[in-house]
Amino acid sequence: MEKIMKKICLSLSMLALVPLYAGAANEDENDSSEQFDWNPVMEAIILVESEGNPRIVNGNQVGAMQITPIMVRECNNILKARGSEKQYKMADRYDVEKSKEMFLLIQSQYNKSNNVEKAIRSWNGGPNYSNRGTERYYQKVLRRMK
Repeated sequence: MEKIMKKICLSLSMLALVPLYAGAANEDENDSSEQFDWNPVMEAIILVESEGNPRIVNGNQVGAMQITPIMVRECNNILKARGSEKQYKMADRYDVEKSKEMFLLIQSQYNKSNNVEKAIRSWNGGPNYSNRGTERYYQKVLRRMK
């Protein structure tokens, strides 16, 4: 019974994150991603990754969202492909707002359906994540979102 209740609670909490307009057939993908509220996910990831400390360093991962140099390069590649002159610097990983911008940029490129589970798992395991390999991280982030 407890296992069923946990699944029901998890399902209800996930439904609360899905905007009402996400399934609208005539919505433009870019409009949908701009309107989606990623703040609960980003705040939970920040708590899991760094307990909110923007100065934390763990190997080549730094900042509140523990961003790697590869992530910065990927964000810059996306921006360049979109014709933007904006480019992120490695130091931007220590800036919480710029870290969130990078998260949003990655979601807009690789998660156009605004799938919360995919966002969390790929933040931990990369674009080719495995469910098994990211399960603990996924559960930690979900707990922080409640």
